[in-house]
Amino acid sequence: MEKATFGLDENIASALTYVLGFITGIIFFIVEKENKTVRFHAMQSNITFGGLFVIQIVLSFIAFIIPFIGILSLLISLLTLILWLVLIIKAFQGEKFKLPVVGDMAESYV
Repeated sequence: MEKATFGLDENIASALTYVLGFITGIIFFIVEKENKTVRFHAMQSNITFGGLFVIQIVLSFIAFIIPFIGILSLLISLLTLILWLVLIIKAFQGEKFKLPVVGDMAESYV
């Protein structure tokens, strides 16, 4: 198994890119210069959780006007949690798990 920045194993570094969502994604994308797998997971984390964060903010503002949107926001939060867990587990297992649209975008940036 390859090593990544800070001497971490590739699978551990890849999993850590998802731990704090786009925040750890940004950190690992900036710090990791060599390992393309870690950079892929970092960028996928940035795009996925950065996008979901923006959507949640927009929905929270709309929920003040249309209360039903609060339920939609709660559903998205639950799905985000499940997605977060799946991505961490897959990365830790050493699997390059590509999300349908976001994965291709992340690969193009790596």
